[in-house]
Amino acid sequence: MRIWSLHPKYLDTKGLVALWRETLLAKHVLEGKTKGYKNHPQLNRFKKLKKPTNAINYYLASVYAEAVKRGYNFSKEKIDWTFEKCSIYVTHGQLDYETSHLLNKLKTRDNKKYIGVKSVKKLQAHPIFKVIEGDIEEWEIV
Repeated sequence: MRIWSLHPKYLDTKGLVALWRETLLAKHVLEGKTKGYKNHPQLNRFKKLKKPTNAINYYLASVYAEAVKRGYNFSKEKIDWTFEKCSIYVTHGQLDYETSHLLNKLKTRDNKKYIGVKSVKKLQAHPIFKVIEGDIEEWEIV
């Protein structure tokens, strides 16, 4: 499971579809609707919040918006649109790590997207994240 800290606009088709599926799985975990993945480290930053399901719905809304922009047909009904905007902190080190990780994936999967993303000096974070100083997050498996 990878819930990217980077803005979904940088993902290729395969990556965006995987992010949608995996974040929906994370939503089910946070709602107590599945037995697996309960202790997945990617969920820790959501679990720490007062309203984790609110945050995951807000996160999903940005993924959905990117899918719509690309003409994809993601199911809008899977999001609880009553969410309130919120924020989660993410470190510069984590964004740098994810940028490198994404570029490695794009290099083998989508050369055109790779060239486009590689040309961006500093990739933006997903809108839910506020960027702070720091190294790779403690939950990241390097």
